[in-house]
Amino acid sequence: MNIRMILRIVGIVLLIEGTGMVPSFIVSLIYAQGDAIAFLISILITAASGFLLYRIPVRNGKFYARDGFAAVSLGWTAISLFGSMPFVISGAIPSFIDAFFETVSGFTTTGSSILKDIESLPKGILFWRSFTNFMGGMGVLVFTLAVIPSIAPGSIHIMNAESTGPSKEKLVPKLKETVRILYTIYVVMATCQIILLLIAGIPLYDSLVHAFASAGTGGFSNRNLSVGAYGNVYAEVIITVFTILFGVNFGLYYRLINGDIRGFFKDEEFRFYIGTILVSITLITIDLYTHRFFTLGQSLRHSSFQVGTIITTTGFSTTDFNLWPTFSKIILVMLMLFGACAGSTGGGIKCIRILLLLKTARREIARIIHPRAVHTVKVSNRVIDENTVNKTLSYFFIYMSLFFISVLLISLDGKDLVTSATAVLATLSNIGPGFEAVGPTGNFSDFSAFSKLVFSFDMLAGRLEFYPIFVLISPEAWKRGNI
Repeated sequence: MNIRMILRIVGIVLLIEGTGMVPSFIVSLIYAQGDAIAFLISILITAASGFLLYRIPVRNGKFYARDGFAAVSLGWTAISLFGSMPFVISGAIPSFIDAFFETVSGFTTTGSSILKDIESLPKGILFWRSFTNFMGGMGVLVFTLAVIPSIAPGSIHIMNAESTGPSKEKLVPKLKETVRILYTIYVVMATCQIILLLIAGIPLYDSLVHAFASAGTGGFSNRNLSVGAYGNVYAEVIITVFTILFGVNFGLYYRLINGDIRGFFKDEEFRFYIGTILVSITLITIDLYTHRFFTLGQSLRHSSFQVGTIITTTGFSTTDFNLWPTFSKIILVMLMLFGACAGSTGGGIKCIRILLLLKTARREIARIIHPRAVHTVKVSNRVIDENTVNKTLSYFFIYMSLFFISVLLISLDGKDLVTSATAVLATLSNIGPGFEAVGPTGNFSDFSAFSKLVFSFDMLAGRLEFYPIFVLISPEAWKRGNI
């Protein structure tokens, strides 16, 4: 591996992270709740470390796919470690493992938390907590590609490692322009949400926090009761709509901007995503109403919000869905597995992979019935090559294997099966809340330090879709001949 180049990239990422702490430092100065010095120290240490790594001379200009994967996984680990400092130094989260868990949860846009009383924390700390959602949504290293030209000769490998989905494509020939387009759409959408939340009567600080968390589909709120604390139906509708929008492949928005309206709505993954949302809302609304949990209007209101925030893996809540009927909870679990679209800020397996798995299964059945016929897998009238199909099957196998291994490890804490299984699902799919003890009114604080480290690994592995993390820890990648 090109270690010098990898470390230099990590240095650039740390410099960007240090810069990203500045808005939180300003907020801490405005509210003067005693956390400003923690941010000042964190900014100086992070920036100095980044500068020293950036100054490492690079002798070898070669940069391969394995280097890109290692740089991404090492970069994400580094920003999580350094991003923990404001929590620890300020005393908001004294335990480093707890602070690391919270920071990983923020950057990976998971939204799982160990905090029991969120509102007791300084506003600067809570701002940083939600801003990590925003920074991690589109990808920290992808942002690096947008602001710094030619940081590595093989920058496409970095984008491939950090972007989500079985296949990645550039919107325009130049990678840097592609990244700028994506980030422009991302920031404009977040700004629109902030404005609408202000109009709905949500204070500016709260609007910023929830817009950051919605954009990154992270779900960190500054309220103990999440969005439910406001009891504001207009804000709920805005957040529902925007979380669903942020769960769409951003490449489709580029098509829409360029006038390809037909291509936008004919995309098969998009139709599957929207169809799944509509069917889920309908079924849960009927289930809640027939079990007399809410009136028909309230059932539609809560089911729409929870379906939108769960399938996009945002994780906001307006009610304790842990108390809902089993039928509704099973639908939510299914949505946790599905996740949003590839190329979005959402987590989960991704709708495109679910589509490919269904179509591959159908193809195998067709082969049994008509063994001599030629059968292909098509999505949006495009034939999917066998390499992509095989990658999807491998991804699903790794996902399920890591899920069961993690549940086995977490079970050492002695929690019930539903808590253990949904806690792993919530972290591996970057969702946030699960059921029972880790439901919308619970948290992860009662798990052991070992379990929190397992969850942190799952969050990073899930966000980076496994391969970058496995490349980093693979002994084969670090053999002398590969360095």
